[in-house]
Amino acid sequence: MLLSTVLAFDLGASSGRALIGKLMQAEDGQRELKVEEIHRFPNHAIGVGGHLHWDILRLLHEMKKAIRKAFQEGHRPETFGIDTWGVDFGLIDANGELLGNPYHYRDPQTEGLIEEVIGMVGKEALFQQGGLQFMPFNTIYQLYAMRKAASPKLDAASSLLLTPDLLVYFLTGRKVCEFTMATTTQLYHPEQQAWNTELMDRLGIPSGIFLDPIHPGTRIGSLTPEVCEELDVPPIEAVAVATHDTESAVAAVPAGEGAFAYLVCGTWSLLGTELDQPLVTAEAMAHDFSNEGGAFGKYQLLKNIMGLWILQECKREWDESGNVISFAELVDLASQAIPFRSLINPDDARFFGPSDMVEKVRSFCAETWQPVPETEAEIARCIMESLALKYRHALEKMEQLTGNAYAGMHMVGGGIQNRLLCRLTAGALGRPVWAGPVEASAIGNMLMQLVAQGHCSSLAEARELSAASFPVETYLPDEAEADVWNEAYEAYKQLL
Repeated sequence: MLLSTVLAFDLGASSGRALIGKLMQAEDGQRELKVEEIHRFPNHAIGVGGHLHWDILRLLHEMKKAIRKAFQEGHRPETFGIDTWGVDFGLIDANGELLGNPYHYRDPQTEGLIEEVIGMVGKEALFQQGGLQFMPFNTIYQLYAMRKAASPKLDAASSLLLTPDLLVYFLTGRKVCEFTMATTTQLYHPEQQAWNTELMDRLGIPSGIFLDPIHPGTRIGSLTPEVCEELDVPPIEAVAVATHDTESAVAAVPAGEGAFAYLVCGTWSLLGTELDQPLVTAEAMAHDFSNEGGAFGKYQLLKNIMGLWILQECKREWDESGNVISFAELVDLASQAIPFRSLINPDDARFFGPSDMVEKVRSFCAETWQPVPETEAEIARCIMESLALKYRHALEKMEQLTGNAYAGMHMVGGGIQNRLLCRLTAGALGRPVWAGPVEASAIGNMLMQLVAQGHCSSLAEARELSAASFPVETYLPDEAEADVWNEAYEAYKQLL
């Protein structure tokens, strides 16, 4: 029996997808969530005038196509939700119109501003009041860059809408600020549970443009009559899901009771654990951990790691040079390469920006007196082994911060399709890795819609539904390789 149909938009840094979720109930009362992708579209940074921007109106166009397609194919979703990457935003003027193209988080305008803001506020105070790892793309630095550049858009803005909220506004006409996205700005005080207007005033950021946050599971409003007429669809309702894609993914982690460790694996790797309260200690700051809001008022203590972005950029360079190679072929080649020949620190600043990634990997190895990887296989192996060892380092630091010992780690997201990376991670950790589900962000998006509809009453119930609906593959470390991994880990720590 069909209980509900929902539509989830899951937008990442390189592509967007629309997926249909159907909540089914069998005669014995068992429930299952079935997921089907109905539309996929690219999402690329656009360079113009020395800046990188998102093509936000193209994304809106593709989302409209997906809504129309959902009804044309007979799915008839009751609600929809949107999750995206964090930190980026659009500014809306007094007439309700978008002021310019939103900046891409890899835009160079924020270079050097972390140090400048720390000089004004103090590093400890900034961490305690924002709870975030110091990353150049955080919203605070983007807005401060605009203020320094005397951007007229700041003075003309009446409201700031983070990316998923901006897209919801285009479709429904409703302006909201969802909690999980608010906590990615470094302008939301995690302990006071409020916008840090004092800090905004100090940096010249207009505090009046920020809306009071709403929590995941809140109903927002229906498609506007204009959108319904354009698409020839009924007025389905938008739900504020955990709109930061990381938090949507965490909501779908099929973990049981008690503390657990997770890794959301994709372009970025987000390694963390769920807490009832933020942890804004000096030790958390020293180890570069963030506190981001999650579903049901939880907080995620997590670390941003550069992730598969490095491998994706290398592949893009090879493709553009005419050496087209699939990810599956890369993984196969890497599995045959010599282990632990060369390693990198994925979070070295050189790997943040696009272009010349192959040369950046080679230069890091050369500068640290390691064999320089030359072939695609050697470079891919280097990146994946380095990520696995970085995960171990972050997990150990997280255990020190929380006092918890984690039996293993849940891995979710598109990156788990890289089975070699999962196997290497289990080897590096010396613990089991439970991989699945792949579509974690979209599934978490759907689960929060089902919460809003009354089909799930708690985060635990939502995770039980995830566990019952999607397969999880277990990767166990090879005990015979433990000494080799430990030796590699000791060498790796010298590169950090």
